[in-house]
Amino acid sequence: MNRCADARAVAATVPGADVGNAGLRPPMVPRQASFFPPPVLNPFVQQTRLGVARRIQIFFLGIILLPIRALLVAIILLLSWSLAAISTACCPEKLTHPITGWKRKITHPVLKFLGHAMFFSMGFVVTVKGKIATPLEAPIFVVAPHSTFFDGIACVAAGLPSIVSRNENVQVPLIGRILRALQPVLVSRVDPDSRKNTINEIIRRATSGGEWPQFMPVQVPSDEERSDPVLFASTIRNVMAEALKIPVTDHTYEDCRLMISAGQLTLPMEAGLVEFTKISRKLKLDWDGIRKHLDEYAAIASSSKGGRIGIEEFAEYLKLPVSDVLRQLFALFDRNHDGSIDFREYVIGLAVLCNPANTEEIIQVAFKLFDVDEDGFITEEEFSTILQASLGVPDLDVSGLFKEIAQGDSVSYEEFKSFALKHPEYAKIFTTYLDLQTCHVFSLPKEVQATPSVVSNKVSPESHEESTSDKKDD
Repeated sequence: MNRCADARAVAATVPGADVGNAGLRPPMVPRQASFFPPPVLNPFVQQTRLGVARRIQIFFLGIILLPIRALLVAIILLLSWSLAAISTACCPEKLTHPITGWKRKITHPVLKFLGHAMFFSMGFVVTVKGKIATPLEAPIFVVAPHSTFFDGIACVAAGLPSIVSRNENVQVPLIGRILRALQPVLVSRVDPDSRKNTINEIIRRATSGGEWPQFMPVQVPSDEERSDPVLFASTIRNVMAEALKIPVTDHTYEDCRLMISAGQLTLPMEAGLVEFTKISRKLKLDWDGIRKHLDEYAAIASSSKGGRIGIEEFAEYLKLPVSDVLRQLFALFDRNHDGSIDFREYVIGLAVLCNPANTEEIIQVAFKLFDVDEDGFITEEEFSTILQASLGVPDLDVSGLFKEIAQGDSVSYEEFKSFALKHPEYAKIFTTYLDLQTCHVFSLPKEVQATPSVVSNKVSPESHEESTSDKKDD
């Protein structure tokens, strides 16, 4: 097999391998449903726009209602603290048995009523949907992410169940005593065995036959869900989202970290929201890798408005002119065809399109084709000749790009490989020439293809038909 046929075989393994064929649009990277943009751009920020009338209403009602609300909340907290103190009197610091008798029968319903009254006084009207199960039917109630005062609303609506709380919370004046009355499962963050102890305590209470307060409603798992907890959790999430009429996303804590990092890089904070867990699981990427890509993306998008990459910024970053080949490469990244690339599209493009084109075999073949005189080094003239042919730009100036790759006057294989691995965006540009070569070879008469001599990789950008000159043997 001659060199060009070998190049064709290698190039055919690259996603979007027809990017260099004139007149053909490259096949798009498959748009799996798991890669679709999330329905909520930034679930961590709620933007509320108030009209003038609404602002005036809030101002005047605030003057009247705020003192009344504050007074009612203070009174309710004091009453709740008093009942909680009575309920937990003479009880050990760490509860080993549930509160029983008159303490539970009287204080628990009253505390529940006061809890509803307090949130109503604060302006919260809570509606509970569905039928509350008995403690024997569903002893455990899970609420996440357990991070704001809204947890208290869920706690009151669920009937004041025992909750999982950090040990320090019961030491808070006033609130701590009320919390102890709920008989919480306390977690110590300094105890290495705390996680195991917490799980054991939850199991002990859940299997106590109703002695402890419930923890709430029922979603019966299927046989498949019983063997796959992640599937069951996904089902529960979908049920909750449907009841609340809100979309579901896969944004996680790591997205918050990326969002903060994007802000530090002077990008819009939304730029860092990529649904990290889903993307990293599908593309086998880790946190450090995606964070590194964010730095690269910021370097490209820093001059653009809105933190997105257009074709001009893309060409400027690659130090190449806007050409048909570059437009086709840009289209492979632009998954929603809106004329720009966001960070999510950039990460997916690198992982699905560019990195697979950066195999050792493809880099070796690309280097050999750039090395026209086969001396083991690529000169600027050779580099310019090949890229001019690849991009169809006869007067292309590649001196800036060449200086980034070369340590001196020429490029060794190690330098070429190092640059290709660090900048996978160029992988498709470099491999474009493989298609041009093979398209030319296979367009020749069969008797010419069958000759042992090999067509040179020296392609003239002015006329591909004249590239049969300067033949060399392998």
